[in-house]
Amino acid sequence: MTQVQDRSPSLLANWDPEDERFWRETGGRVARRNLVVSIVNEHIGFSVFTLWSVLVLFLGPDTGFSFSASDKFLLISTPTAVGALMRLPYGYLVTRFGGRDWTVFAGLVLLVPTVLAAVFVRLPGTPLWVFVLVAATAGLGGGNFASSMCNIHAFYPRHRQGWALGLNAGGGNLGVVTAQLAGLAVLATAGDTHPVYLVSLYMPLIVLAAVAAALWMDNLPTLQHQGSAQRAALRNKHTWMLSLLYVTTFGSFIGYGFAFGLVLKEQFGFTALQAASVTFLGPLLGSLARPVGGRWADRWGGARVTLWMLLAMTAGTAFLYLATEASSSLAFIVASTVLITFAGIGNGSTYRMIPEVFAGRADGAEGSTAGSSQASGAVIAIAGAVGALGGVLINLAFRFSFGAAGSAGPAIAGFLVFYALCVLVVRAVYLRKDRPAAADRPRPEPA
Repeated sequence: MTQVQDRSPSLLANWDPEDERFWRETGGRVARRNLVVSIVNEHIGFSVFTLWSVLVLFLGPDTGFSFSASDKFLLISTPTAVGALMRLPYGYLVTRFGGRDWTVFAGLVLLVPTVLAAVFVRLPGTPLWVFVLVAATAGLGGGNFASSMCNIHAFYPRHRQGWALGLNAGGGNLGVVTAQLAGLAVLATAGDTHPVYLVSLYMPLIVLAAVAAALWMDNLPTLQHQGSAQRAALRNKHTWMLSLLYVTTFGSFIGYGFAFGLVLKEQFGFTALQAASVTFLGPLLGSLARPVGGRWADRWGGARVTLWMLLAMTAGTAFLYLATEASSSLAFIVASTVLITFAGIGNGSTYRMIPEVFAGRADGAEGSTAGSSQASGAVIAIAGAVGALGGVLINLAFRFSFGAAGSAGPAIAGFLVFYALCVLVVRAVYLRKDRPAAADRPRPEPA
């Protein structure tokens, strides 16, 4: 009976998470149920999104492939680029079809990249361009992030969004880790000649996650109001500034997470098994740290926490450059792991800045949707799409760096300069003492 009441059309149509009584009696329970199933589906999406960063470790002479380092960086860049492009339409389509219906559809579509990968990794004579097209379909898993975040954002009150969005994103980001651990398990037990084993693991999981969404998620009618806000958000300068920051944090998380194993192979001569045995550490810690970033931002303000993380990432990148120049694989592994962890915390705090910044501009001076929940949802989708491009840029930078200099050093030096510029942006725009932003205001500790 409770389950039926929780999913009644009248309750969902009049959803008001800011009403504390409603939240205590019904809203919190419904939101948590949707959050749990959303995390599961986003986790599977990220795993599929990550598959090619692991599959390239199998594509060597032992399996009949002769792809160069540049070719492999292209293969891991392609799903990242497609995932970034798909995030904006996914963020809109979930408002059009509803969280439950869209999650079911977007989940089942992931059978396409997994089936294609299972076929072509067993065909060594296949040209590179075909593999690029197959890898591109894995980008659909990256689009799931935007729709999931937009959907969950609508279920939670503002002062709980940092923690909820952090859990949703962090649980999804762990898909990077599980794909890498699954690859490690295949390499350790079956060797590097059976990549199809890795892909086949995910086919039944995709179906089960979609069934769970159909049974236990809801279509929230109030979510539809966010669809029209995206056009207004595109005209707001803070949309692009926040997107730039997300390029830095999430782009670093996904970019380094995808490239880490391949850089270890090309820079330090690691075998596939050796590389896979350490590449999961950074994404694991970064994923677990993302909700912490949201929680800290709820308490101390998103801009302040983001600034701390950007400073830490700048220092970590400087150490990473020194480790590369000194040819120290141990120092490189430590620096990369710490850097991805800081990026994970920054992911949570940057996303928390979005509702804070737009709530601080509720007078409408900078856009008709400023200060509204609809504006925040729209910017979440846009920032997620643009931010994912950071992962593309990182992988392309590594591709160019190895092609031109045979080393990751030039790429890492470029990242260092970029992080330093982002520190200045946060300090100048969101932490100016003469014009405090909402993102600098600490929020009460969530109950």
